[in-house]
Amino acid sequence: MNKFSLEGKIALVTGGGSGIGLAITTCFIEAGAKVIITGRREDVLKETASQLGDRVSYFVNDITDLESLPTLVNKIESEIGPLDILVNNAGVNQKKPAVYVTNDEFDRIIQTNLYGVFALTREVGKSMIARKSGSIIMISSMSAYYGIDRVVSYTASKTGVEGLVMAFSSEFGKDNVRVNAIAPGFIETNMMLTAMNSDPARKDKAFDKIHLNRWGKIEDIGNTAVFLASDASSYITSVSLPVDGGNSKGF
Repeated sequence: MNKFSLEGKIALVTGGGSGIGLAITTCFIEAGAKVIITGRREDVLKETASQLGDRVSYFVNDITDLESLPTLVNKIESEIGPLDILVNNAGVNQKKPAVYVTNDEFDRIIQTNLYGVFALTREVGKSMIARKSGSIIMISSMSAYYGIDRVVSYTASKTGVEGLVMAFSSEFGKDNVRVNAIAPGFIETNMMLTAMNSDPARKDKAFDKIHLNRWGKIEDIGNTAVFLASDASSYITSVSLPVDGGNSKGF
């Protein structure tokens, strides 16, 4: 089963200090990788690094500060080593009726979830292309698969991410750099459960479509990321993989 190992690999996980990003970071470490996590809150990053041990490093960075990203990538690769894996996990959401979403609110979501993903992937991609090796993983969403009300800006951003997967994959593939996405279903986090419990009708509707009859767990996403980062998926690129218990195919 060595093809599933990440031993000797170096991964960058944006937003890796909490939630799904933390689960991905933890699973990568268990698979043998060294992981760099980034985010805006140094206290969260520091606590995560201290809990997970010496195979985790952190850099404070705001993904919306596009001009900082080339410097960030150069610093990581010069101080820690060449990146084998990039996980574009950092993202923000907004729940609001579309007719009340302002231009500034829409732009804030797009800046984080789409522009930041594009700019960081471009910079990491340059180095991966030069080395003729790499795995880039985007985090998509069920909102890119079907209509969900009150998340218009988030839906637009994640649909854009799906487009980035196809475009980057078509350009990077000839240099053995793979680009894929994970589309989490309804994953059992405090934020998701709080939102669902405040909207029982939406909660029932979502749960009724899940074939496996349970909410997803954050490690379900982490383990999928390990697979897509590993040599076990060496002939998989340009794929958006729903990890949703069948929700996107439910009736």
